Amino acid sequence: MSTDTDAEARETGTDESAGTTGAGRSAEGTGADPGAGGTGAAPEPARAAPARRWPRVVAAVLSVVLLVAGGVLFAQGRALRDTPATANHALTDSEATTRVAGDVSNALGKVFSYSPQATGVTKESAKQLLAGKALQQYAALFGQVEKQAADQKLTLTTHVVRAGVTRLTDDSAHLLVFLDQVYERAGKPATTAAAQLSVTAQLRDGRWTVVEITAR
Repeated sequence: MSTDTDAEARETGTDESAGTTGAGRSAEGTGADPGAGGTGAAPEPARAAPARRWPRVVAAVLSVVLLVAGGVLFAQGRALRDTPATANHALTDSEATTRVAGDVSNALGKVFSYSPQATGVTKESAKQLLAGKALQQYAALFGQVEKQAADQKLTLTTHVVRAGVTRLTDDSAHLLVFLDQVYERAGKPATTAAAQLSVTAQLRDGRWTVVEITAR
């Protein structure tokens, strides 16, 4: 009986030792797993790195967008400054507009007014107040005017009713001019006629000179 009991005790002890040893091995195996698990969790900081780069990428993109937007606004602003409307001083410079209208009105009043005894004075005035195409046309026609004035004892007096500046730059101007012309012949009643001219003038030596005249 004691022999059997001892044998059972030895077998039980052996089983318990084996269980303990197995448990120990299992524990060792389990202990190894956390280490492996720790190694597997290491990439998490690597995944966080792109997230940290996002603010820098967004900031760079916003900088480019702002630069592009600034360039577009600058181009648009320059285009607005360079439009024909803003380049036309007749819309913005009342003093210069009044001056060119006055110079042109004075010139037209002189070159289109004459008397039988003073056509020479009118011709000299034209040489000073007209230039370019306007002077060429005037010189070609004035010979006939001189003869007519002498033969018919004709006097012509021209008054500028209104001179409107349609376009004005630093050295050129376009005007629409309305005239009243009074014709007087010896022994006959005076007659009045209206005229309308398109005039181009240029600033020369500080004075506006008529360079082109077109009847309308």
